[in-house]
Amino acid sequence: MAERVHLHLGLPKTATTYLQDILWGARDQLARDGVLLPGDERRDHLWASRVVCEDPHLGRHPRRAEEERSSWARLCAEIAAWQGTALISHEFFAGASAEQAWRMVEDLAPAQVELVVTAREPLGLFAASWQESLKNKAVASIEDYSRTVSSRPTDIWNWRTLDLRLVLERWSRAVPHDRIHVLPVDTSAPRDDIWHRFAGVLGLTGEAYDLGESLRNESMGVVEAETLRRVNAHLDSFNNAFDKGVYLRTFLADERLVPRGGERFWPSGERIEECRVRGTEAVAYLRAHAIDVVGDIEKLRVPDDLPPRRTPDSVTDAEMVATATELVAVLLDEVRTLRNALGQAQSQAQSQAISSSRPPGSP
Repeated sequence: MAERVHLHLGLPKTATTYLQDILWGARDQLARDGVLLPGDERRDHLWASRVVCEDPHLGRHPRRAEEERSSWARLCAEIAAWQGTALISHEFFAGASAEQAWRMVEDLAPAQVELVVTAREPLGLFAASWQESLKNKAVASIEDYSRTVSSRPTDIWNWRTLDLRLVLERWSRAVPHDRIHVLPVDTSAPRDDIWHRFAGVLGLTGEAYDLGESLRNESMGVVEAETLRRVNAHLDSFNNAFDKGVYLRTFLADERLVPRGGERFWPSGERIEECRVRGTEAVAYLRAHAIDVVGDIEKLRVPDDLPPRRTPDSVTDAEMVATATELVAVLLDEVRTLRNALGQAQSQAQSQAISSSRPPGSP
């Protein structure tokens, strides 16, 4: 059995994708350095988080239902057969209830579980997570977004997983404070800063790892985000995870709206103050408990001085029409290119079929 298991549970939108890209790209190197990243692919950690959080929608895909349902048991079996340190990483674990966290830790016994929590100041996190919710077909405005704390462990785009203090209060019932490491994200530091601190917690030499393949998880501008929110209301059939991930998040948002750039934004003053309070409460919680903060704790506060930015409710219909019409033109060009390519492929297939049907030696 592994002696120690590091559980990286987010928070969401705190460089988790960046870190996971590095980890999964260096899985063999991690093993040579004594750290097991269990599972066949990163989706195993996603599915395992859904098992732990008792997601009622888990296992509905007909071709991989058993693979999803068995994911947590498979990770535990790999960890049980490993001598050394193991690492589990997915931000959806942050939503677990205290009881679910306790059961997860029990499943990993007798290994010592340590939490690794990447965190950031709540205002930037709030704006980024609202955008991420839109990429998952949400339609709530930023003013209506996450007005209350959900009681459901599967509600990811909610203060349940975004509020550091709330997450730590639940998880510290299963993992003692002195085995929790919090890494504040410093958005002013070089991009690899969070990796080097993360690697240090794991006992790794960060400089020994290749960081070149990790992609940036970019944001949309205010007009683009509001346009996507309006589009979502008309996507009646895009309900499963594949459609939302491939077509809505990647195809439409990341590949077509994000490249447009656009203006950054804040929520209203009321929501900004709410974020300030949550940041202050998180810092107070950390200072009141024996939690290892790896970095500058003050980076968890909303800055006193904020640059002026628009709010999404200031986006005009004319701005959205301009964005939508340009998007239609881009999509029309892509449809034409795809149909031409399909036509050429069909013509080539017909020619090959005719050629293969002719008797040998015929003209």
